[in-house]
This record gives sequence, structure tokens and C-alpha cells, in this order.
Amino acid sequence: MSTTTSLGGHPPASGGDLISSDRVEGTNVYDQAGNHLGSIESLMITKVEGKVAYAVLSFGGFLGLGSEHFPVPWSELSYSHEHNGYVTTLTEADLTGAPKYGSETEANWSDEDWRGSVDRHYGTRSGGLGDDLLTGPRGYR
Repeated sequence: MSTTTSLGGHPPASGGDLISSDRVEGTNVYDQAGNHLGSIESLMITKVEGKVAYAVLSFGGFLGLGSEHFPVPWSELSYSHEHNGYVTTLTEADLTGAPKYGSETEANWSDEDWRGSVDRHYGTRSGGLGDDLLTGPRGYR
């Protein structure tokens, strides 16, 4: 069995249905009309299951200063080859009222009330990984 390697003898950063998290970070996110909503700042991965629960979208500001960060359930994003980025059914209005934090602060992911506010806003549980739906504008697919 042959394995393809990139420079330095390391495996490529993407291939087939897999992609390295550092290639996802910085990827643009669009609404269904093709409007740019922001870009993925980081991914939040469950420690035990090893699954992506949230993508943290960043938009606004200049060179990262003054930008706002919006955790979005990973289940809300779908990769689009046409856009060379992720597409969501969420709109800018959905994000406007969503839980967020600024570039000068960090989210307290261990605070169940704060994390619950994210899940309630989008109608998901644990970033769309759970079986139960909570009330909110979006449901887990």
C-alpha cells in the first residue's frame, strides 16, 4: 500500500473526506445567497469523542482587532466546492442576536450556562452532537 507524502515527508493536509484543522481555520463562510458572513477562526472539538462541535466564526474588525467571534454548531455548516468555503442556512440576522465574544476576550467553554445559550440560540445540543433538540431558530440536521 502506497502513501502519498508532501514536502518534508509529512502526509498531505487534506485528501478524500479528511482535512487538517489548520486548513479549515481561515476558510470563508457564506450564507445561502453567497454573502460572506465571516471566516472560521477556530474549531471546538469534544475531548472524549474527538468530534467537531463548533466552528468559531470571526468577522468585523481590521487584522483581527475589534473582530467579534460567534460560535456556530458545526452541524450548521456544509462545505461548498463552488464557494471554496462553507455555506450555512444561517443569516447575518441569526448571527446578530447570537452569543458572541470580542477579540479581547475568550469564551468560557466550561461555563455550562454560556455554552447552553449558544445551543439554545441555534436549537442544538452540544454543537449539534446530541440527540435532543432545544428551542431556537435552527434544528440539528
